[in-house]
Amino acid sequence: MNRVIERVLNLLAFLLSVERPVTADEIRHTVAGYDQETDEAFRRTFERDKDLLRQLGVPVRMEHTDAWEVEQGYVVAPDEYALDDPGLTDEERTALWIAATMVRLGGQAAGPAAIFKLGGASALAAGEPLTADLGEEGETLASLFSAVSERRRIGFTYKERKRRLAPYGLAHRRGHWYVVGGTADGVRVFRVDRMLDIEPGDTPGAFERPSGFRLRDELPEAPWTVGEDDVVVEIAFDPEVAWWARRQVVAAATVTEGSDGGITVQLPVAQVDAFIGWLISFDDHAEILAPPEIRDRFVKHVVGL
Repeated sequence: MNRVIERVLNLLAFLLSVERPVTADEIRHTVAGYDQETDEAFRRTFERDKDLLRQLGVPVRMEHTDAWEVEQGYVVAPDEYALDDPGLTDEERTALWIAATMVRLGGQAAGPAAIFKLGGASALAAGEPLTADLGEEGETLASLFSAVSERRRIGFTYKERKRRLAPYGLAHRRGHWYVVGGTADGVRVFRVDRMLDIEPGDTPGAFERPSGFRLRDELPEAPWTVGEDDVVVEIAFDPEVAWWARRQVVAAATVTEGSDGGITVQLPVAQVDAFIGWLISFDDHAEILAPPEIRDRFVKHVVGL
């Protein structure tokens, strides 16, 4: 299939760029992919490729190759193939550029070719914007999406334990993918990048989603709220970062105001590693007060960076 696609694209590119009618014989000896051994094999291949282009809406037609109208050739007129100019403003092209590059799936950003065909991005959008990387687990996400949509139970390993889950939904939150579903212990949330050996079941329609289920109600407020650790951490934030910390701590946290404008937060943590990764972003403006084992773990992590 890849060879067919490559050959057809080569044919289309040649017809668009040559700017004159070309005979089948010229195509055979010029376009990559038409190296069939016999005339009949070339004819069958070329006829299939022409039909495919026409089915895709490409206006392949025949014209005389010269003024004497003795021989005919194939041509694709660029003005017939191209879309009409939509007349986008600089602001509209910039918005499209940002929308196309803000999200990465599989670690790859969207290419600029489509934006260039629409008139290009403005100078303000020429640089690489901040992006959300949706991760490289493309096949895993596709498998989980199918299991959710077809209501197939899945089996997997999570923190060295075998699990069974009826997947109700799949969502992205704060840089991580999560799958939410039912287990023998109730509704649970699992981080996709920590799920191993995922095996979708063979039976579609194997479960029903609970009545009134809403995915957003089950998603974690922060990465450190999903896990099997069970600890309350007390952190002191300096005045200059207190406003930012207040916006990020979860609703279950207890916040105490300091006289200098700083705050002390008691924060329930279910995933210590994720919590440490978050706290590092505050540099030396945050200090773990308790418990001592979490403080020591944080210090060892920072020293090892």
